[in-house]
Amino acid sequence: MVTTYFQNHVVTVTYDAELQLGIATWNGFLSSTELREAAEVCLNLTHERQLLRWLGDNRKLRAIRQADQDWFVAYILPRLVGSTLRRNASVVSEDLFNKMAVEQIIKRAGNLGDMVLKDFESPEEAMVWLKQPIEVQEQA
Repeated sequence: MVTTYFQNHVVTVTYDAELQLGIATWNGFLSSTELREAAEVCLNLTHERQLLRWLGDNRKLRAIRQADQDWFVAYILPRLVGSTLRRNASVVSEDLFNKMAVEQIIKRAGNLGDMVLKDFESPEEAMVWLKQPIEVQEQA
């Protein structure tokens, strides 16, 4: 069952406890404050629910400012890599500038540890991949 965790005019964050899946559905252009708040909400949900899977539905997400890309790489990516997430699916944006921004963030990400990122054209394709069993390595 999908439960709403957070919602405002630019993002809806939900989760499915059974699948250990978080979902962020983005809509439009976010101010720096909105983007940073939403990213923190997503991380909090991941931590609270010990999620293994994430779906970012970016189809309607618009451009991300350079300063926000820098912030995301510096403050969010390291925490994502250190989280319980193992599969992170992204449904690519219809907005060319968002696609370019996300590509730059991924290029700058470096080592993603045990987390695998994968792009998809539709949420349905992403869900097929996300629902596959995940072997979780024991932490030493």
